[in-house]
Amino acid sequence: MRAVIDINGSSRALVLASAMMLFGAASGAAQGWIDPGVSRGGFAVDKVRSEVRVRVMGRVAEIEVTEWFVNEGRRLAEGEYLYPLSGEAVFQGFSLFQGETELRGEIMDADRAREIYEAIVRRRADPALIELAGQGLIRARVFPIEPGDTRKVSLRYTQVLERAGGALQLQYAGGVRGGAQVGAGEIRRTTGALETSFEVVVENCETFLDPFSPTHTLDFDREGDRLTVSVEGEVVGRMSIFLPIAGDAVGLSVATHRPVGEDGYFMLTLSPDRVSGDVQPRDITVVMDVSGSMSGEKMTQARDAIHQLLRSLSQADRFRLLSFSSAVRSYSLDWTSARGSGLERAGEWVDRLAADGGTNIEAALTEAFRLESPRDRLPVVVFLTDGLPSVGVESPAALAKIAETQAGRARVFAFGVGNDVNTQLLDRLGEAGRGDTDYVVPGENVERALSLLAAKIKHPVLTELSLTGGPIQIDQVYPVRLPDVFAGEELVLFGRFDGQGQGQVTVAGERMDREQEFSTELIFPEASEANDYIPRLWASRKLGHLERQVWTEGMTEDLAEEIRSLALRYGLPSRYTSYLVTEPDAVVQSRRLPMDMMNVLPGGRTMTSQAGAKTRRSPAAPAPTTGAGAVQAAESARRMRGAASQADLQRAEDEVTQEVFADLDDSAGQRTAVGGRVFELREEVWTDLAHAEDARTVQIERYSAAWFDLIAVMPELEPILSQHENVVIAGSELSVKVGSEGSSSFTSEALQEIARDFRSSAAG
Repeated sequence: MRAVIDINGSSRALVLASAMMLFGAASGAAQGWIDPGVSRGGFAVDKVRSEVRVRVMGRVAEIEVTEWFVNEGRRLAEGEYLYPLSGEAVFQGFSLFQGETELRGEIMDADRAREIYEAIVRRRADPALIELAGQGLIRARVFPIEPGDTRKVSLRYTQVLERAGGALQLQYAGGVRGGAQVGAGEIRRTTGALETSFEVVVENCETFLDPFSPTHTLDFDREGDRLTVSVEGEVVGRMSIFLPIAGDAVGLSVATHRPVGEDGYFMLTLSPDRVSGDVQPRDITVVMDVSGSMSGEKMTQARDAIHQLLRSLSQADRFRLLSFSSAVRSYSLDWTSARGSGLERAGEWVDRLAADGGTNIEAALTEAFRLESPRDRLPVVVFLTDGLPSVGVESPAALAKIAETQAGRARVFAFGVGNDVNTQLLDRLGEAGRGDTDYVVPGENVERALSLLAAKIKHPVLTELSLTGGPIQIDQVYPVRLPDVFAGEELVLFGRFDGQGQGQVTVAGERMDREQEFSTELIFPEASEANDYIPRLWASRKLGHLERQVWTEGMTEDLAEEIRSLALRYGLPSRYTSYLVTEPDAVVQSRRLPMDMMNVLPGGRTMTSQAGAKTRRSPAAPAPTTGAGAVQAAESARRMRGAASQADLQRAEDEVTQEVFADLDDSAGQRTAVGGRVFELREEVWTDLAHAEDARTVQIERYSAAWFDLIAVMPELEPILSQHENVVIAGSELSVKVGSEGSSSFTSEALQEIARDFRSSAAG
C-alpha cells in the first residue's frame, strides 16, 4: 500500500522565508531553494512542488528529492540550488540532476554551511535561515530558466543510518519554522500553495518494530515485507524517525543532546514487540460515581463506557464493579471471571444503575483497594467521578492519603467528568497508582475517554520499571514514577545525564511475575548539536510535573520561581510566567488563580498595571483545585508532562496560548506569541510583556557577529529572533534589545556573562 500525504506549505511548514524575499514571491518553499546571489528586478522563481522518497534497506537509506521551480518573472533566471542536509549525514553516494542533465554539486559540512546561511541572512536581512544552523548543505549551479518555464531538480543521495541504542535513526533536515501570529484569542498561520509529500519505504520490515518520531506525527502501514511511513500533516523543521530493531520483548532506543559546558539530555523510548504467546492477566476494578449529578446523558455515556470496557477483557482477566453515591454498592464481593454468564449478568447490573444521593468517595476508595491481587496479575482501578465529596471524609488531602497508603500495587486511572471535581484529589490518585488522570470536560464523551484507556491497557508487557545507567549518572527523569509498558504503545522517557564516553542504560521490570532486564550501550557525548528537540521536550515534562505540584502540594515562592525560570529558559508557555503580567485582576477573576502566581516577574520585581499603580505580591496562597479554571490547568499540565514529540508539545503550547490570549485585554496593540512569551508592538519594536522599562538592557545590532553568537549561546532565543528584527526580550537580571543599533561583537566572557544574567536562576 502506498500512502502519500499532501502537505500545504505554511509558515510552520518547510518554509525558507529568505528565499521568498529573494524572489519577491509569497508562496512557501520546502527543502531546497534557488539563490540568485544578487537580487535583480523582474526575478521571480517559485517552487510549486516537492517530493521526498526514502528507501531503507538494512542500515542504508536511499533518499530521492524531486522539486519543481517555475520562473514567473520577466527575465531569465539563474542561480545556485541550495539544499540543507542533516548535520550527521554520512554519504555513500551523491548525484544531482536538472532534468536529464547532471549538475556539478558539492557537499559542505555544517561549519562551512553555517557561513553560507549567515551570509544569506545578512544579505537579505531575513533571520529565518538561522534555524538551519548546524545543518550541512548541498550546493550546485543551475542552468538558466526562461520566463514561464518550469524546471525539475532531482537530488539523490545515500546515507548510513546511525544506531540509537536498539534502533536505527533517520535524520532529515527539513525547512525552517515560521511563527504564530495571535490576536483576539485566535492563532493564525499563513498558507501557501506548495504541494509537498514525504514518504519512507522500509524493506524487510519484519526486522523492525513500529516506527515513531519525536518530531513529527507519522502514519504507517505494513504490507507483506514492506513498511510504508508518511508524515501526517505538515513537515516542519528537522525530522527524526526511529526504527526500533525487533528481537527483544521490549526495544530500547536512546538519543542524546549536549550543549557545550552543560549536562546532557537524553530521550529513551521503550518499544514493546507485537503481542505473542501468553499475556499477563489483569484484575480490573471499575469504580463509578452514580450520585444525583450523574443523571441524564452522563449516566448513559458512563454505562456505555463500562459495557465497552467489559467487552475488552480477555478470558484470563477478572473484574469487580463498584458504584457509589451516599454508599457503595458492589456487583460481587469477590473477583468475577471475565467469561460467559458472568459478563452477561454484570452487563445487566450496569443497565440497572441509577443516579441518586450524595458522593462518598472515602467509602469508594476503601472498597476499591480492599482486595489484593497475586503477583502474576496486574491490578488496575478505573475511578470515575463528576463531583466533590459530600458524605464521609471530604478533605481532598485526607482522601488522597487513603489512596496513597492503600493502593498497593494497583494502577489507578482516574477520570474527572465535568468541572465540579477536585483536581488535587484526582491527580494524586493517578500519581499514587502509577496511572494517569484524564478530565472529560462538558461536551466531551465519557465513553470515548474510557474506550481509549481500555485499548491502551489491554496487554501489559513490562511492569514495576526502574532505570539505571553506568558509569554515566542519570538524573531528573520524567515521568518521575515510571509507568508500565503496554503492547502497541511506546513509553518515552526524558532525562539528564552527567559524564561522557561509553555508557550503558538498563531498564528492569517484571513480566508475568518474572524479572527482566533490557540494556543498550551507546556513546554519551561531551558536546553534540544532534537531536536538539530533546531539551524542550524534557523541560515540558518537568514543567507539567511542577505545575501539577501547584494543586497537589500547594504553591510556594520557590515553586513559582522554578516554574517561571524553567518556562523562560526553554521557551515554554506557562500560566505562571510572563504571559500574565498585564491585567492581573482580570486574569485572577477569570481563571480563579491566586494573585501570588501572577506576579512573579524577572528578578522578583513587582509589576505595573496599565494605570501605572504598583501591584504588591501577596503571600503564598493555595492554588484552586475545583472549577473550570482548575480543570483546564490540570488537563493542560497533563498534556505537557505527557508530551513525547514536538507535535504533542505544539498542541499543548497552542492550547495554553489560546487561553492566555482569551484572558488578556484585546483592546491593546498588536500582539504575538513566540517562544513561550507574549510580545506587543510598541513604536515599531516587539516588546516582551515581562520587560520593565527600568530593567538593565543590552543592545545588540541585528545580523552582526554578536547577534549570531548570542543565538549560539542562548538557543532558546532562536525562535524569537527568527521572527522579529526589532525586539526586546526580558530576562531575569537583564533584557536583550535587538535592532539597527547596538554592539556588533562580544568577547566569549562577555557572552557568557550576558547568558548567565539573562537566565540567572533559570532551571536547567
